[in-house]
Amino acid sequence: MTEGNPAGVGLRERKKRATRAALVAAAVRLAAEHGAEHVTVDAISEAAGVSARTFFNYFDARDDVFVMIGADASARVRQAVLAAPAELPPLQALRDAMATELAEIEQQQELWRLHSEVLRRSPHLLARSLGAHMADELALAETLAERIGAGSPLFSEDRPALGSPDDERRRRALGLYPRLLAAVGIAAVRVAVEHWCVRQDELAFVDVFRETFEHLAAGLPAPSPAGPAGPADR
Repeated sequence: MTEGNPAGVGLRERKKRATRAALVAAAVRLAAEHGAEHVTVDAISEAAGVSARTFFNYFDARDDVFVMIGADASARVRQAVLAAPAELPPLQALRDAMATELAEIEQQQELWRLHSEVLRRSPHLLARSLGAHMADELALAETLAERIGAGSPLFSEDRPALGSPDDERRRRALGLYPRLLAAVGIAAVRVAVEHWCVRQDELAFVDVFRETFEHLAAGLPAPSPAGPAGPADR
């Protein structure tokens, strides 16, 4: 997800986002070139133009910079879902929140491609990244539950880590619908990105993203064999 600068965000917050994004980009590019195991905090910080001390203001450990690439964006999606107009169906509120964060993905495609390569070549980072995605999905499900009035008393931005003793309690407190919606929404974004990545010369990402959620909103009916294929069906 992009580290964009939506209107209304203060200068201090924009600077923080820019610094985090610079650290992530530097880490991913260095890891793609040299291998993640050979990249140090000092090298990442130098490439991003900040001190190693500044690095640890944003990340607790070196590996976090590789697996928390979308952490800020995920938090903003959750905030936007809660702030969306009450009359919007939950799927539309989720789509709109994700669309805002994905608005610049066409400009970020190279970085995400490199990030995928780094994870594929580093099994321990891939495992940590999967854990981070699971934590994001659970947090998003809790947010959706809050939006539809089925929030858990455990719902909080200060959530315990995935795999902690409270993790099972969090899952048991959630209903099926918010968990399914969160999982489907995240999967839809992944499929839209993958579909667009191999068709960039034919399609705009925004069109693929919009059609993906149109299919979901329609209940995923099978397309008519006789009808013309939509742009994202090619």
